[in-house]
Amino acid sequence: MVKFIRGVSRKTWVFLGLAVGVYLIVQVLLSVGVLNDFWSTIIRQGAVMAILALGLNLIYGFNGQFSLGQFGFYAIGAYASADVTYRWTLLQTANGVTVLFMVVVLVGVAILGLRQLLSRIRGVDALSAFALYLVLTIVAGALAVVIGGALAGPVTTLLNLLPPGWSLQVVFFLAILLGGLLAAEVSFLFGLPVLMLGSDYFGIATLGFTIIVKVLFDNSDTMFGFAEMKGARGMVGIPQLSSWFWMFVFLLAVVVITRNILQSSYGRAIVSVREDEIAAMSMGIDVASFKTFTFVLGSLFAGIAGGLYAHVGGFLVPDSFNFVKSFDPMIVVVLGGLGSVTGTVAASFIWSLVLEGLLRLVLPQGFETWRYVVYPLLLLVMMLLKPSGLFGNFEIPYLRQALPALRLKNNPAPAEATQGSKA
Repeated sequence: MVKFIRGVSRKTWVFLGLAVGVYLIVQVLLSVGVLNDFWSTIIRQGAVMAILALGLNLIYGFNGQFSLGQFGFYAIGAYASADVTYRWTLLQTANGVTVLFMVVVLVGVAILGLRQLLSRIRGVDALSAFALYLVLTIVAGALAVVIGGALAGPVTTLLNLLPPGWSLQVVFFLAILLGGLLAAEVSFLFGLPVLMLGSDYFGIATLGFTIIVKVLFDNSDTMFGFAEMKGARGMVGIPQLSSWFWMFVFLLAVVVITRNILQSSYGRAIVSVREDEIAAMSMGIDVASFKTFTFVLGSLFAGIAGGLYAHVGGFLVPDSFNFVKSFDPMIVVVLGGLGSVTGTVAASFIWSLVLEGLLRLVLPQGFETWRYVVYPLLLLVMMLLKPSGLFGNFEIPYLRQALPALRLKNNPAPAEATQGSKA
């Protein structure tokens, strides 16, 4: 343990200390009532937008894939996690947890197994592979529903052994993670035939995916039998469990994961695909695999953000995930700076505190109807005056990647050795 602590760099301790300090300051202000419920909601929405935008920045800013599908995966994570906690709090059953858990596990095993098998077979095109994945996923999903339903009773009894507050928090934590993983698996299946498209066509395809998801949730009560979701009328009764603590924990985890990936060999490969796919391919980088990896990871973050969002206000309506709203994280990423983690997080909170909070109090009522005029104007001004965004390529020291020491080919012999040879 001591060796591990000594191995942590100074900039990491400084970053963690500052992050915990920010959390404590906000928590104290919330506890004493300096920040009321309105500002509490605004701050939590800023954290949700930061997680969502970080996922998009991975896909677009670092990997170069122009995607408008984040809100589709955002919606999947929101509704999946909300259904889990709804069933636990109002229906008093862990059916949502067990079924979703088994779906994620069995579908994940099926995808990994088939991926391993197809890697040994040459000549399988993307559409044929997609058909195989889709059939296997449907079979695994049907089996998961049966097994999950059978496990609901024992798991409900086990969770009821915990104190009521603890069991609810455990279910909430699992719901957020499972909702994110479900969004990631859907993104993998969707990305199989779509990731081979060019950047512009890929953006149009992902925008179409967002529209499809919104329409499906409009009819979720009639088409899929989820009566509690109530289709286009909106889902109510979701427990409001997304506290500032959980927002901070998930946001910190996403930032650390993003930083560690970008500073690894995976991160260098991801950025190389953005810079030049042909050059990356000539260096032996599997461009398709790294595109898929980045797209799935960004969708995982979107699903987690959606789950947290669902438990802020306790109400979900499909119209909140329409294609117009899907431009919000894109605007945040561009404002903060493409390829900047620091800029994305800062721009997310600025977006929430200023545009969604302060201007609502200062400007006259009815300003919200002008938001779709103000937002594009801000984006246009930013792209004209500072195309690199507010922060450009700036990163705080913890997130800044340190370059390796320069090694000279003809390194002169140490002075002591030279003197010794002369002696």
